[in-house]
Amino acid sequence: MRAMNLTLLTDLYELTMMQGYFKNPTHQIVVFDVFYRTNPCKGGYAIAAGLEQVVEYIKDLHFTSDDIAYLKSLHIFEQDFLDYLKGFFFSGDIYAIPEGTVVFPQEPLLKVVAPVMEAQLIETAILNIINHQSLIATKASRIVYAAKGAGIMEFGLRRAQGPDAGIFGARAAMIGGCVGTSNVLTGQMFDVPVLGTHAHSWIMSFSDEYTAFKTYADMYPDACTLLVDTYDTLKSGVPNAIRVFREMKDAGHPLTHYGIRLDSGDLAYLSKEARKMLDAAGFTDATIAASSDLDEYLIDSLKTQGAKIDSWGVGTNLITSSGHPAFGGVYKMAAIRDRDAAEFTPKIKLSENTEKVTNPGNKTIYRIYSKATGKIRADLICLAEESFDEAQDMIIFDPIDTWKRTKIVGGTYALRELLVPVFLKGECVYQSPTVMEIRDYCRKELDTLWDETRRLMNPSEVYVDLSDRLYELKKALLEEMGSASIK
Repeated sequence: MRAMNLTLLTDLYELTMMQGYFKNPTHQIVVFDVFYRTNPCKGGYAIAAGLEQVVEYIKDLHFTSDDIAYLKSLHIFEQDFLDYLKGFFFSGDIYAIPEGTVVFPQEPLLKVVAPVMEAQLIETAILNIINHQSLIATKASRIVYAAKGAGIMEFGLRRAQGPDAGIFGARAAMIGGCVGTSNVLTGQMFDVPVLGTHAHSWIMSFSDEYTAFKTYADMYPDACTLLVDTYDTLKSGVPNAIRVFREMKDAGHPLTHYGIRLDSGDLAYLSKEARKMLDAAGFTDATIAASSDLDEYLIDSLKTQGAKIDSWGVGTNLITSSGHPAFGGVYKMAAIRDRDAAEFTPKIKLSENTEKVTNPGNKTIYRIYSKATGKIRADLICLAEESFDEAQDMIIFDPIDTWKRTKIVGGTYALRELLVPVFLKGECVYQSPTVMEIRDYCRKELDTLWDETRRLMNPSEVYVDLSDRLYELKKALLEEMGSASIK
């Protein structure tokens, strides 16, 4: 799928740090966590996406002779280090939350356990891939939610920030719940539905609107959606569309997938009037699609106004995640050990901003579900070696406001570990599902959220708590570092 080797898709300082480690051997194994701090679009959740591309990147991780020659030309890397890079490959472990999973701030979406040089190199590319696709998948899921069951088509390719953003953004949008994309290359690469109608230029290239509609209908009778707002939507566009539909019906052609598209004007008013006209003409099953700079807020407003729109085409505001252009995922060291040691030494990053203080140690995540409803009660970040008994009561608490505590009665909840192995000792042990399989899985994941968490404005928070052991470890490290700074 990918024409170029992405090994040099990294920041220069990753390579200069690698050379530093090479010149000063530490033989250390480190743990790095990928996580984010704030939900996109002021929402109540995010959707993990991009793991398949991370897998491809790690599998293909190697320095070509051209890469080595370029690095040598920078005159900052010594020959022995360049010689080492010639045989470089990833030998560590990667654990990740599967694509399409609902996720929340602070919890590791992906965990790298590897020699420090290897873990350092892959930081930038992993963040680039995960940040972008998780952002677009989340935006898409919000737009799909606003549509309340009406299909969302992604067609933002011409407004995306370059080919890769258009291709993989469309992939992520499908994961988030879109029914199809206008991007033909994405359709080919990932075997997802491609959809589309025609442009205003098609209408304008004919002598009149009716002839343009008639010609299009003759060519595509089984997928005939006519763009009706080139001249006058209600006086010309809809009447001409009805004329064509009637002629198709009189000719005995079964009308299966047909309708009109609105791309400008007052979509609420125009859709209501168009619906009346189509129904009066006997075309009650004709669909009405709409586009025109839509996002989740405008779709929600149009739904509230009673707009008679059956499907929505969303471009710019989806593919660019307008209103929240960056996901904000970070890659932070959480633990370190010598290669021959059995135990990791936890590491913590301090900050005056409470939300930027990291969670130390080699960790995993358990999701707590209510057995009665199937909904998420909370997520629990804990140390990797911890285990829990679902038959026992569980006390969870807010790691910041520790007085906020909840008792979950044993037997009423179920646990699921979210991080799964992807690479072990450099070997891929994970098979990526198809995009459509991930999309179906994502829909089931979203059903585990209450509507209060999915609402577009002021959503209810899903709690992400720390286990007692992890909380005490973090507290001890903070106290230890605080005492050291006073000295």
